Amino acid sequence: MLTKATKLLLVEDDEDDYILTCDYLEQLSSHTFDIEWISDPLSAVEVLSKNEHDICLLDYRLGASDGLTVLKQAVENGFAGPIIMLTGQSDDALDSAALDAGAVDYLVKNEMSSSRFARSIRYALARRDVEDERLERLKAEAENRSKDRFLAHLSHELRTPLSSILGYTELLMQSDFSEHANNELGVIYRNGKHLLSLLNDVLDLSKIAADKLELSCSNVNLDSLMADVFTLMRVSALDKGLSLRFESLQPLPLIINVDATRFRQILINIVNNAIKFTDEGEIVVRAWTEVVNNREMLFFSIKDSGVGIAPEKQALIFKPFEQIADVESRSVGGAGLGLAICSELLSRMQGSISLESAIGNGSKFTISLYPGNIEGVERELLKLDLTPNMQHKTAPCQVTGRVLVVDDLRDLRVLVGHMISSAGAKVDYAEHGKQALDKVSKAQQNGTPFDIIFLDIHMPVMGGKEATIELRKMGFKGAIIALTAATMKGIHSELSALGFNDVIGKPVDSTLLYQCLQDKLINNNQPEETAIKHKVSESRARFLLVEDDADAAQITQLLLESLGVETLIASSYVHCLAVLKSDSQFDKVLLDMHLPDGSGLELASYIKQHYPKIQRVIVSGMEPDPVKIKQLEIEQVLLKPINLSLLTDLINV
Repeated sequence: MLTKATKLLLVEDDEDDYILTCDYLEQLSSHTFDIEWISDPLSAVEVLSKNEHDICLLDYRLGASDGLTVLKQAVENGFAGPIIMLTGQSDDALDSAALDAGAVDYLVKNEMSSSRFARSIRYALARRDVEDERLERLKAEAENRSKDRFLAHLSHELRTPLSSILGYTELLMQSDFSEHANNELGVIYRNGKHLLSLLNDVLDLSKIAADKLELSCSNVNLDSLMADVFTLMRVSALDKGLSLRFESLQPLPLIINVDATRFRQILINIVNNAIKFTDEGEIVVRAWTEVVNNREMLFFSIKDSGVGIAPEKQALIFKPFEQIADVESRSVGGAGLGLAICSELLSRMQGSISLESAIGNGSKFTISLYPGNIEGVERELLKLDLTPNMQHKTAPCQVTGRVLVVDDLRDLRVLVGHMISSAGAKVDYAEHGKQALDKVSKAQQNGTPFDIIFLDIHMPVMGGKEATIELRKMGFKGAIIALTAATMKGIHSELSALGFNDVIGKPVDSTLLYQCLQDKLINNNQPEETAIKHKVSESRARFLLVEDDADAAQITQLLLESLGVETLIASSYVHCLAVLKSDSQFDKVLLDMHLPDGSGLELASYIKQHYPKIQRVIVSGMEPDPVKIKQLEIEQVLLKPINLSLLTDLINV
């Protein structure tokens, strides 16, 4: 490989000295020089000001002028390379003056044949390289900071309007207006959620590229996690008439150490792709362990009976923005980010992902990850396609009472039942509304009535709506809770009129389920309200919302007030301080990260100091720095867009 020549400018008015200097430079084996000779001081300043040379040798005596003047002007005009001053005789005063003016060294011409000349050239160029590397590093760091700020700003700017779009859509779906615009509102909501999913993927990919994505590992109940994923994806599979099975090929550790959120994200993404590209048949997820390089790894295979992937596409699908389906036909949508993110996440989990596929014969993805040291961990043969085992999941509350769970899907019945029994209640099951009526009637005759009935809406033989009407006719006074995947389709008022007390959406949110048990069983002597509501506490909470975007502030206030929380709005840092000065009786203050006149984190610090009883919640369009959150002892962080589920969880804490 050819070495790039070092561009050297020699400013010398004596031709003999020019020739001698060139000879000495040719003798330096460490560098190859491209020498440009200038004898005129003015021309030298002009050329140096262009900053096109790597190094300059500058004679002190240039006719009637002196090199110090050229040196000073060149430095002032922006020449960034090293300049070595040459002179005919040694002079300490001149040496100091040259160095003060910006020269990197001072050489007497009769020393040019010695090793000192070669050393001076090498050191000058080495210092220049070090300085160039430092400047490049600083430039790269500045660009990274600028990129981070841009991503944070972009995330905030996109999530804020999404909060308004999704929030107002949720409110409309729960209003009487939804009766006339069910389908249209559903389209808006689904596409809004799709935009949010794409935004999350792009931000994840950006974090990975910037090496800023951090994993948060903790001990996780593998059985419970798999059951959660199965419950969620089973709904999508049933919608397409597909069978979804989860199996374990051997006893698996009950507890593993992973980032549960990212692990769930990987499984959901791959299973969702399998459902998306399969029109008939089944998707089978199998799990096992295997020793690789003296470490026991956790493996999963996700096999579908779908269209398959062409060989030429298989090498591309783990790259960002590559789509499996034909882009022009757009038979299946997507941005081509999911599998690229899965691949990067698995790499950070010390694992990998591979693919076996053929056109017309389906696809099989195999993933591996390191589950921590699982030697000695209790293991069980899991049959997740039959009965999700939730016995190791600790309930946050303990209650007493009798509960009936009614659902035509056995796995969902058992999943909900395990969650309820883990809280202490006694559980019975029914497969449809008619069977539920029989069990309720017998329980009343035996003097052991049910306290709560969790009832699926859509079932064979008799659905949940018809069953509720009959239950109320029979005189059942307990709470009836609707379990439905259609909670976003404006059926709340209809269900309330039929006799339902509350609604929990599918996949079942365990937090809402346990809160419902607490409200209905522990406080079951209190009168029940028949109107559908998500209120989680009878006490009137008060929140202060600090948000400069008027639309986002208004929808968040409406959502909170629909949950029974009195909410005041402050539009800026100063406005917040003024509100708190006149009224500090708030349970929580929700602080937007980016305010027009200050930082939400700075405001959180001030509130902590002056109003320590108020809990602080940071609301951000991008995940804030966890170190700063920990330093400021922030109680909670909410990521936009804000929705009813997030706010319900916020009130519960």
